[in-house]
Amino acid sequence: MRRFRTRLALTIVGLVLLTALLLGAGSYLFVARSLRGQFAADAADQAEFAIAELATEDRLPAGAGLAEFEASGLAEAIRRRGGVELYVDFGAGALPYASGFAAAGTPALVDPRLQEIVTAGRLGWQWLDLDGEPYLVVGGRRPEAGPDFYIYFSAGDVAAALTRLWQALAVGGAVLVGLAVVAAGAVSRRVLHPVAAASRAAAAIASGDLSARLPAEGDDEFGAWAESFNRMAASLERSIAELQEGRDRERRFVADVSHELRTPLTALVGEAALLEEHLDAMSPEARRLGELLAADTARLRLLVEDLLEISRLDAGSDASSLTEFDAVGLARAVAAARCPRAGLEAPESLPVRTDRRRLERILGNLVDNAARHGGGEGVQVTMRREAGDLVVVVADRGPGVSEADLERLFERFYKADAARAASGSGLGLAIARSHARALGGDLTARRREGGGLEFVARLPVAELLPDGEAPETEG
Repeated sequence: MRRFRTRLALTIVGLVLLTALLLGAGSYLFVARSLRGQFAADAADQAEFAIAELATEDRLPAGAGLAEFEASGLAEAIRRRGGVELYVDFGAGALPYASGFAAAGTPALVDPRLQEIVTAGRLGWQWLDLDGEPYLVVGGRRPEAGPDFYIYFSAGDVAAALTRLWQALAVGGAVLVGLAVVAAGAVSRRVLHPVAAASRAAAAIASGDLSARLPAEGDDEFGAWAESFNRMAASLERSIAELQEGRDRERRFVADVSHELRTPLTALVGEAALLEEHLDAMSPEARRLGELLAADTARLRLLVEDLLEISRLDAGSDASSLTEFDAVGLARAVAAARCPRAGLEAPESLPVRTDRRRLERILGNLVDNAARHGGGEGVQVTMRREAGDLVVVVADRGPGVSEADLERLFERFYKADAARAASGSGLGLAIARSHARALGGDLTARRREGGGLEFVARLPVAELLPDGEAPETEG
């Protein structure tokens, strides 16, 4: 936002600066052309008067030379009319008249084209710069025979006026740019204020404050935009509230159903256990039915227990209890109980301080999942410490899943395909991830090289025990 505001302000200032430059340059050129043109016209009139009215035949006869010119007093008369310097050429072989050092260099200074104009009997002029001082040289001769006159007029006043004009335009331009900077800042803030307000409201909504709204000010496009934003935010708030209510109802339903099922299920489990004790005395058909009933009862019990556990996790009522123990000893015991053929790669001990029950649940669910889908072969449990985290990797050599299904493995009741749809509640991985995140870590899945899957739990719980204390180990 700040970068866009800066670009907008710079754009406005740039346009004002470009406008000021164009107007200033145009004004300067127009005024300079006007002043120079007026000065040249006035100088031409004076030179024409001096040549035609002052240097008359009576005062300076045809064929007169330097001596006659000096005796006539024309030089002083012409200079009094406005000319500063004067150069008079009396023709080839005759000495010229030069009123000063600058005028003496006229043959070399004056453009040959001006000399041709003067020789042709017409009036012409040329701008010269002599030692940093601007001059206008006007040349001409009498209609009848006579010398060539070159009269120098100082243009210092014109140059000074143009300098003052340039300075005034520069100061005016600087002031205009300064005002443009202030105005651009105000305009950009005013224009982008609704955008900044929308950004803050969007950030508030993203952080969970669904009541954030924009002030609807004015009847312009920003006002209409604010109203549309507010309608969208209100609709989003209603939708999220409805989703939250639906999820809460779903969680309450699952919790209530699980709780209500627990009592009759307990009785059913007891009855199934009693039935198992008398299977040997039954006929083969009855024995088969009894075995199926016992197995289905065990599966139902597991499902209800998982549902109750995930309900507690959703409700946040399953608090953590930190204790110090040896994580490797726990992993060894879980692997031996859940999958005796699983391999364990870990140091001799890893003392940690975390929730033992949560870690045991994570390990148990991951090992159970690997044993079901890997058939007990190729199951490998790895445990190590990385940068203060406890990293647990449980791998199997099962059929695996596609890359697109990796993240969905942690969805409740999701089974990727028939190959991995073995017995189970479909909640084990979801429960394991919930416990990992409750400990401040996470659980992810990735495809294993050579086939199968690897589940990686990274838990920020690993820390050394204080000196003198022994870790709790498995008996």
